[in-house]
Amino acid sequence: GARGYIDLTLACMRNFGAKVEQMSPGKWQVQPSEYIACDTLIEPDASAATYLWAAAVLTGGDINIGTAPTDFTQPDANAYQVIAAFPNMPAEINGSQMQDAIPTLAVLAAYNKTPVRFVGIANLRVKECDRIRALSEGLCRIRPGLAIEEGDDLCIKSDPALAGQTVDARIETFNDHRIAMSFALAGLLTHGITILNPACVAKTYPGYWDALASLKVEVVTEASQPSA
Repeated sequence: GARGYIDLTLACMRNFGAKVEQMSPGKWQVQPSEYIACDTLIEPDASAATYLWAAAVLTGGDINIGTAPTDFTQPDANAYQVIAAFPNMPAEINGSQMQDAIPTLAVLAAYNKTPVRFVGIANLRVKECDRIRALSEGLCRIRPGLAIEEGDDLCIKSDPALAGQTVDARIETFNDHRIAMSFALAGLLTHGITILNPACVAKTYPGYWDALASLKVEVVTEASQPSA
């Protein structure tokens, strides 16, 4: 599993006075105690930051989100190094410790110079939707064969030539905020991407479409559906 998320939870508990002892690599014991109010610093959402990091490398721009990638402690911040490597992303990416960043990375990989295989992501099948299937189907709407499921791995048959093309790709989000936000990135380079049920981003990033618009991204409405 994603051990980093457990470590974050334990650190927060201890910060508020909880007494937690690790009994074994996968077992912790919480002693009876009380949480004590204190001042604490809450860092920005690293999962949300991945969309802006990816937008910057896709467009060759520079987006300052106010927090340096190295200052994050959340596991999904590990995605920054992969994003920064674009368009030379690794041939194989283990997503087990940055699961919420995989939709971002998968869409980014569609424009990479070489194919990318995502492994360690079986848990994505039981998120808000089956994200492996949603990513595969959405990418194949952009170009048939762009993504292939091999067991619980997701293989992206990268195609940089998609940049500048016009397609007719209506992306089903399955009411999953991360699918909506990730596929909006494809619209930065490929025309004709329509995001269905865009309001689902409200779960974690209600201002996402406004954030893109503030970066001069043209976000239009089609029958009350924003698209990127």
